[in-house]
Amino acid sequence: MTPTQWTYLIFGIVIVLALIFDLGLLSKKSTTVSIKKALIQTSFWVGLSLAFFGFVWVENGSNIAISYLSAYLMEWSLSIDNIFVFILIFGFFKVKETSYARVLLIGIMMAIVFRAVFITIGAALIAKFYWILYIFGAFLVYTGVKMFVVDQHDDFKPEENIAYRFMSKYMRISHEEPHGRFTIKKGDKIYFTTLAIVVVMLAVTDIIFALDSIPAVFAISQVPLVVYTSNIFAVLGLRSLFFLLRGAVDKFDYLQQGIAIVLVFIGLKMLAEIIHFHMPVYVSLIVIVLCLGGSILYSIFYQKQGVPEKLEAENHAKEHSAKS
Repeated sequence: MTPTQWTYLIFGIVIVLALIFDLGLLSKKSTTVSIKKALIQTSFWVGLSLAFFGFVWVENGSNIAISYLSAYLMEWSLSIDNIFVFILIFGFFKVKETSYARVLLIGIMMAIVFRAVFITIGAALIAKFYWILYIFGAFLVYTGVKMFVVDQHDDFKPEENIAYRFMSKYMRISHEEPHGRFTIKKGDKIYFTTLAIVVVMLAVTDIIFALDSIPAVFAISQVPLVVYTSNIFAVLGLRSLFFLLRGAVDKFDYLQQGIAIVLVFIGLKMLAEIIHFHMPVYVSLIVIVLCLGGSILYSIFYQKQGVPEKLEAENHAKEHSAKS
């Protein structure tokens, strides 16, 4: 077997074993996920992704390995951005915490299937029409600039989601308490519950995000191994990351700007190849780490320096109200 075939085989085995472990730890019905359990699970997925990076380095060389790590970090940061929208969806439909894990699991599994389809189509198109990469590059620059100046989360309205409108119009929907079920029976008819709507909305939302993230990964590397593995590792870790960050996502005020700068950089890097200017793969990795890490640190610093006075005043008001 070639090194690439070995890598695919090991990747498949690792993912199957990891999912068995993941399902046993997080997906029991009607259970809540603590911060401690989410931290363990997130550490597991990140550690597994980094271990795979080491394996790819040994089997396929440093260039492929660094491209994989760059793509994974890009996907991972965009996954954090997904969490903002997931929280809005759960809140809008008043999903109980005991249903979070199962709903996220099914939605993410659906998203992985669709991403695999998109990546396969994208790889085939690039192999035949290489100039599509320049369109990807221009699209990433446009998306990055727009993301930098517009808060996309403020514009997101669950009730206007295409999946929600389609299901509400063409399917039988019950807004009764689902009690963890995805369908209920009334008389002789089957109705979908709000949990079923949420599952479909999570998958559709991830597909929409993939319209940005998949071109970004192709801009980093056109090697199918890099694109597939980085996407799947990042998406599979999204569920545990949701439970870890759901109470803190509003603290990362400038993460969106950090991601936007990375998208613009990657898009420009791809467009520069028109004039045969090629940048070493490690440069992309350095830019991604600096931009994402810097935006997170700046967000934390801003929260500590600029926001506490306001928060402290609000907390004092709440305490005073509670006492009175």
